[in-house]
Amino acid sequence: MIIPTANRLQNVKEYYFSIKLQEIRRMREAGLDVINMGIGSPDLMPSEQTIEELYQSARQANHHGYQPYQGIPELRKAIADWYEQTYQVKLNPEGEVLPLMGSKEGITHVSLTFLNPGDEVLVPELGYPAYTSVSNMVEAKIRSYPLREQDWQPDLEAMRKEDYSKVKLMWLNYPHMPSGAPAQPEVLEEVIQLARERKFLICHDNPYSLVLNKAKPLSILSLPAAREVCLEFNSLSKSHNMAGWRVGWLCGAREYLTEVLKIKSNVDSGMFRPVQDAAIQALQNTEAWHAERNAEYAERRKLIFKLLDTLGCSYQKEQEGMFVWAKISDAEASSEKFVDSILQKYHVFLTPGFIFGAKGNRYIRVSLCNKNNILKEAISRVNNLV
Repeated sequence: MIIPTANRLQNVKEYYFSIKLQEIRRMREAGLDVINMGIGSPDLMPSEQTIEELYQSARQANHHGYQPYQGIPELRKAIADWYEQTYQVKLNPEGEVLPLMGSKEGITHVSLTFLNPGDEVLVPELGYPAYTSVSNMVEAKIRSYPLREQDWQPDLEAMRKEDYSKVKLMWLNYPHMPSGAPAQPEVLEEVIQLARERKFLICHDNPYSLVLNKAKPLSILSLPAAREVCLEFNSLSKSHNMAGWRVGWLCGAREYLTEVLKIKSNVDSGMFRPVQDAAIQALQNTEAWHAERNAEYAERRKLIFKLLDTLGCSYQKEQEGMFVWAKISDAEASSEKFVDSILQKYHVFLTPGFIFGAKGNRYIRVSLCNKNNILKEAISRVNNLV
């Protein structure tokens, strides 16, 4: 290169999955049949009505131009209606809903909107890697906050002893990824109170609330005083089998979303209209459709439990979301070495927990996004070679 890279890249590494998928590709090119159980990319289809709407909308001559930066009004209204039906949260579609090309995009937009270099950001000690990487990209200072290992909830007792006077933003995610810990309203209410006292903004990432959830789906915006200090991300990726469609949104008070739109409108040129129309249709999926998806995942989870038993791992059966979080045997050196060993011996790829934070070094994460016959093949390989 004839010019150096920006200073921000000194603290930003290539995404772990980007590197590992290249390794898997090379193994497959060499003739090895690698089973990928690491990525949370749904293999199930969106609803038939969703696909049909995409097709019909794409046939409209006037649906191929630039679209509004804040999404079409019909999509914002559909999201608001879905929030009221799903979470009993009322949103004004004219200012409290901002469609995004996936929540991951929104993490960057929010960070660019509210963080200056040196501002402090609260990131869970175990969580989605993008919270850390994006904070590094905007040159914020990361403050890791503790989670109780018995239930993976924020350790409020420890947090209240900390000086958060320089914190501007906190990343929160329940149902939790990667552990599958469910949302606990009483804990979230305490976090909201802490944010009000210390004056920082909470960004709650909520894509798993419809996937294998035992309790009624929860939005943090349904809790008292939340709108004063909370924004919430959501998406169709996991709950509607539409990860590749890149449809998400940000909800919250108009005053926050107006500022985020200033960044977003300078980054993209609007979402493809047929995708927006299809998203409107997807948001009308029936409870029976969601129940069928969850029934399929529940059967797959039973097979993953069998695989983990064979590998000598321990786990909690009551997990939400589309993964299983498990602890490796004390005899194993680390999750990274354990996963690499499984990949080389059995040609099965699992996700090492260390990528989600140091507290995950003794854990692995297994995706539910493989059909039963593939999961049974993984079990057979391990059983035959152990």
